Amino acid sequence: MSTPLVLLIDDEAEMRRSTAQALELVDLEVESLSSAEEALTRVGYGFHGVVVSDIRMRGMDGMTLMQRVRELDHEIPVILVTGHGDVQLAVKAMHEGAYDFLEKPFALQTLAGVIRRALDRRGLVLENRRLRAVAGKRDDIEARLPGRTPVMVDLRYRLRTIGASDADTLIIGETGAGKEVVARALHDISSRAERPYIAINCAALPEQLFESELFGHEAGAFAGAIRPRHGKFEHARGGTILLDEIGSMPPDLQAKFLRVLQERTITRLGSNETVALDVRFIATSKVDLEHEVAAGRFRADLLYRLNVVTLHVPALDQRRADIPLLFLHLVREASARYGRGDTEVAPDVISDIAERDWPGNVRELRNAADRYVLGLDMRTGEGARSAEPDSLRLSDRVAAFERRIIAGAIAAHGGALRPVYEQLGISRKTLYEKMQKYDLDKNVALGNPDEQAS
Repeated sequence: MSTPLVLLIDDEAEMRRSTAQALELVDLEVESLSSAEEALTRVGYGFHGVVVSDIRMRGMDGMTLMQRVRELDHEIPVILVTGHGDVQLAVKAMHEGAYDFLEKPFALQTLAGVIRRALDRRGLVLENRRLRAVAGKRDDIEARLPGRTPVMVDLRYRLRTIGASDADTLIIGETGAGKEVVARALHDISSRAERPYIAINCAALPEQLFESELFGHEAGAFAGAIRPRHGKFEHARGGTILLDEIGSMPPDLQAKFLRVLQERTITRLGSNETVALDVRFIATSKVDLEHEVAAGRFRADLLYRLNVVTLHVPALDQRRADIPLLFLHLVREASARYGRGDTEVAPDVISDIAERDWPGNVRELRNAADRYVLGLDMRTGEGARSAEPDSLRLSDRVAAFERRIIAGAIAAHGGALRPVYEQLGISRKTLYEKMQKYDLDKNVALGNPDEQAS
């Protein structure tokens, strides 16, 4: 398990600096931040640490931060620091889930003691989750959902943690991000893995057939119902039902589905008898269902009943550092699928892939990998792969080629520079000189232009 971290948030620079130094002197690892918004990018389901925040801050305040952290993981300890006039507010925060609060001025020893107790508690929570996860069977989650970025590590951690449970789950993510892959993985690592997995595309079923398709019907229930028929819900008994794009479910059916969720029974059309339903429901949505609720297009009670657990599948622009390795992974899959053997990917191709935007997410990247393996242009799918424009002078073409080779090698090695200069057969000094010449650093090559190499 990683070294536990104290995330310290205070918009007063001097208070933040002095508190961080005092905590570091008692062997606590501290990351200090000036805003609550920054803190939310550091925490997640697998976060090994505690949050210490002032209540009164510019922008998002400590109370709001606590609520947002608890939405991500309600077992992350949040310690609030208050001024004298905020004690009533802090007591309210305790009722809403804060781990503890301290009133200014406080003794650093007192704060350190509270933090250590909170870290011990967090460590036990994570260890219990890990033990529950490893108690199940081995899985191939990392092969299905590859990536080294924190958002992907966190997603796999959460998947393994909730996999053994029967909790209904809502999966949110952009088109092509991999929601269906996550749903299938969740089923496959659950105790229901040997039972049916029924996927229902809520956006594709005609509204007039929705109820019959899901609940089934008896003979004579409506015109054309010659014989009784089990619906998809009944076929899935003992297994998992995926409701893909549940936001497309018609409003009247939402009410009937809510009853199914609550009672775990169904009634076929034309029948008065109920059928017990032992299933786990997984739903996906590319839109924020809370916004749909606010717009009156989705039932609030259905949302709150359905999202016992919510998983967010990140878009590619939220994990750009994963793109080179993910593309290589998809190329290997495509090579096997098309019987092409091993397909070499040139470093300049990897560099181009890393720098491009992928609005279609993994689905679009997979299409590009397929085209590459088939020898087609990755952008259009037509003709052969594009070559270097003939209009460039030889020296410009050589420089552009060398830049792409170096950038691609850096991306392929995840930003580690030693294997790059060893692979390219140049010295460390030469690599640094060329990176400076071409305005490259290890983070730019990975698609993070705002970060500088360390």
